[in-house]
Amino acid sequence: MNILDDWKWEAPKDWLKIKTIDLHTGGEPLRVFTHGFPEIKGNTILEKHRYFRDNFDYIRTGTMWEPRGHADMYGAIITEATTENGDFGTFFLHNEGYSTMCGHAMIALITLVLDTGMIVREENNPIIRIDAPPGQITCQAFRKNGKVKRVTFQNVPSFMALKDQIVNVPDLGKVLFDLAYGGAFYAYVQAEDLGLNLDESDYNKLIESGRKIKYAVMDQFDVKHPFEEDLSFLYGTIFIGKAKGPKHHSRNVCIFAEGEVDRSPTGSGVSARAAIHYAKGELNENEEITIESILGSTMTVKIVKSCEYGDHHAVIPEVSGTASITGQNEFYFDPNDPLKDGFIFR
Repeated sequence: MNILDDWKWEAPKDWLKIKTIDLHTGGEPLRVFTHGFPEIKGNTILEKHRYFRDNFDYIRTGTMWEPRGHADMYGAIITEATTENGDFGTFFLHNEGYSTMCGHAMIALITLVLDTGMIVREENNPIIRIDAPPGQITCQAFRKNGKVKRVTFQNVPSFMALKDQIVNVPDLGKVLFDLAYGGAFYAYVQAEDLGLNLDESDYNKLIESGRKIKYAVMDQFDVKHPFEEDLSFLYGTIFIGKAKGPKHHSRNVCIFAEGEVDRSPTGSGVSARAAIHYAKGELNENEEITIESILGSTMTVKIVKSCEYGDHHAVIPEVSGTASITGQNEFYFDPNDPLKDGFIFR
């Protein structure tokens, strides 16, 4: 007799139980919380994010960090919409805290809500509107036989904030960078300038260099969003290099939060890349480029239109990619477990 045949154990009632469903976009994980978390108060997504951060951050650390997660885990909370025409709301969490925008999450969330029936739409190419920290994001799914094959989203106004600046970085010397915003701020650096390969062979060097550059830029430059103080911080460093695929434009490797490596090309990152290329006269409206990740997975981006955004001449990028569901979890928080809130070594 198999010992599992009559096994009917259930977690004690005083344990916190968090249910999630996991996906990936181009290899980058997304853990979406579906049940078990408390009410998140607030009238806007930024208010909800602050309330969660101030009251329930142990849920973030307990599900992003070990032993339930890992140093490169990424998560999203689904909330009710906070605008009249929004379909739902979301904000994002990771090993360091919370991010302002996440393109790979947009692609995964649309795949999730349509493929699992959270949202029912009869048309083949439905439009879904997500209320997110930087504003409402309009997304469109493209389905075949009822299954999402590709997702596009129009990002928030994206712009180049600083061009061809020099930052003094410990152990690296003077580094040339551009600063751009695509829902989050990134410092963009040519990998070739530092002798870095944009693949797994230089994985640890990319993390080390990316962190040093990020903190040096934060120390020596002001990063300021035109309207929101909560969005006025440097999220990461993105290294740019040559594509390996002959039909692809280039390669992105994004080092964000506390040394996380994005496995995808980074949706907000390719949005800001489009803004940089547009500002430098290297990309025209409706011209599409495909950008690789450290894995070789891809996202495409094109500029839908230009606009003014505060003091910046900005663009509206449209990003496209694919996602897949990988599993479901029910995590338990034993109140007597000394490591229930998680731990991280990075």
